[in-house]
Amino acid sequence: MCLLCEMARVRAQNVDYDAVVLQPPETGDTWTGISDVELPLAGASSWAVLPSCGAVVTFSGTARDHSDGREDVSTLAYEAYEEQVGPRLDAIAVAAREQWPDLGRIVMLHRVGVVPITESAVVVVASSPHRGAAFEAARFCIDTLKSTVPIWKKEKWAAGESWGLEAQHIEEVDDVV
Repeated sequence: MCLLCEMARVRAQNVDYDAVVLQPPETGDTWTGISDVELPLAGASSWAVLPSCGAVVTFSGTARDHSDGREDVSTLAYEAYEEQVGPRLDAIAVAAREQWPDLGRIVMLHRVGVVPITESAVVVVASSPHRGAAFEAARFCIDTLKSTVPIWKKEKWAAGESWGLEAQHIEEVDDVV
């Protein structure tokens, strides 16, 4: 289930999206989306557990207080081209399942808006019967997400602010696989 669709529905009803709690899909084995609320790290990991899967790998990319040449980052904010995020995350999940057919569940959630230092900006979870596939699939999902999903980070530090250290070309998922 793509949370992007839920965000659009909520916004169309003029509801404050911050009040919507992120929930896993009622059906299916893929949970993707973006949100402007704290990401459910423990919930995502728990949801990925299946009786057939002996391995669950969880990656959490947290907001940190520094980057190259910037030792005093105080604020991180993310923006996304929302209409493209859902389809691209879903395409990454499809590509992961093609490479590792035994995968159980996949989670890819990314935060937008201001993300406080130490909170999760992105969560990726992969479950499978064995650890090798879970580790490889989780790595593939985060690396592909970073290069194909149009989400940009703005850093603020004592000397200024910037939308990243360099421009990033967004690739097509099919070109990465």
